[in-house]
Amino acid sequence: MKKLVIFDLDGTLLNTISDLAAATNQALAKLHYPCHEEPAYLRFVGNGINKLFERALPEAARTEQNVRRVRELFVPYYNEHGTDLTRPYAGIVQLLLQLQQCGLKLAVASNKYQSATTELVKHYFPQIDFAAILGQREGLPTKPDPLFVQEILTQTGVRPADTLYVGDSDVDMQTARNAGVDACAVTWGFRTQTELEAYHPRYVVHSPHEILAIVR
Repeated sequence: MKKLVIFDLDGTLLNTISDLAAATNQALAKLHYPCHEEPAYLRFVGNGINKLFERALPEAARTEQNVRRVRELFVPYYNEHGTDLTRPYAGIVQLLLQLQQCGLKLAVASNKYQSATTELVKHYFPQIDFAAILGQREGLPTKPDPLFVQEILTQTGVRPADTLYVGDSDVDMQTARNAGVDACAVTWGFRTQTELEAYHPRYVVHSPHEILAIVR
């Protein structure tokens, strides 16, 4: 039985794509750059918001300065509107409650910036006592660097062998592999099952309740 389950946030616990698209599009529009349809953002996300902005900008405009300009408009808007359309995926709240009742430690590891990661987790899952909530922090690498997982293992005192990492993207599968923990790919998020299986995760699940059977 596993002792610790680490979850990605966007595309795994929460469907955030509509709010991410809206926040990015309003920034692009203010800077007079073309906006994108929401489905395009499924390919832009996964490596932190700076990479999101770089991908959303026209190719000729992908400079550090422009990424910074988009970020300066995105962050205050997203801080205010990040819960407008975002919702937990069906069955996620029930899964977290069941895992907590079983005595497992739970944690979140996200490439979303730290303050937004913390706020969203506390807003949507107030009844869950997460052992750690880690987002992107200045000066530290983002996933798939194993730092996130290593920090959580240190904080919880759990071994890699007793840990399950749950995510919806290639970045998550690489993160689990780099950290030496079992990967569980979810198919309800922002990437296709085919893309996820290319990384040979230990488990592939199509609904949250399947995770409960894995950890037991």
